[in-house]
Amino acid sequence: MGYEWDFGVVLRDFDLLLWGLVNTLKVTGLSLLFGVPLGLFLALWRLYGGRLIRVPVGVLIEFLRTTPPIAQLFWFFFAMPILLGIEIDPFQASVLTFSLQSSAFFAEVFRGGIVSIDNGQWEAAKAIGMDRNASLRRIILPQAVKRMVPAFLERAIELMKTTTLVGTISYADLLYEANNIAQSTYRSLEVFSLAAGMYFVVIFACSMGVRRLERHLGRTGETTTG
Repeated sequence: MGYEWDFGVVLRDFDLLLWGLVNTLKVTGLSLLFGVPLGLFLALWRLYGGRLIRVPVGVLIEFLRTTPPIAQLFWFFFAMPILLGIEIDPFQASVLTFSLQSSAFFAEVFRGGIVSIDNGQWEAAKAIGMDRNASLRRIILPQAVKRMVPAFLERAIELMKTTTLVGTISYADLLYEANNIAQSTYRSLEVFSLAAGMYFVVIFACSMGVRRLERHLGRTGETTTG
């Protein structure tokens, strides 16, 4: 006997799915807002800090990049409050976790972009009297950022996919709401199909934007870093 699809039951709770999507975008957006500038600082410290700074920063970046994000999420939500004697809610733990984790990936994107700039640019800036900070701010970073934009956007897309883990600590993201609806309606096939479709629409739109940007940068002679 064939399965009879029925999206009517699911669509009655579509507002919950939309709210879950909004929560997903909130975590993603705030993690980017905090993660990108922190990633820049980490990259600069790793490139130009003294040995006492470069080594621990390098270890921190590699630790955040290589440990499972769900382990980091559990640590910030379950372990850190015990260690520090504070209270932290699922939203705060989610933003903190993914801000730090994404900063490590963004640090490597920044580092790759900066070192890709020809040494002649540094020499030219030095020749007109700029110190390293001024050279970075006025000459190097503006060129590097153009090369890094597609890589940043790809990382943002990956970040959104990774935030599906927040449901494990009861944060009401899209997947968490979908699971609740599936349990109450017994329409798992319809619910998760609809949730997957919502993820697809948002992420595919972002992916198309990345591709268009890459083509534009290719036409203007810019290269990208991975």
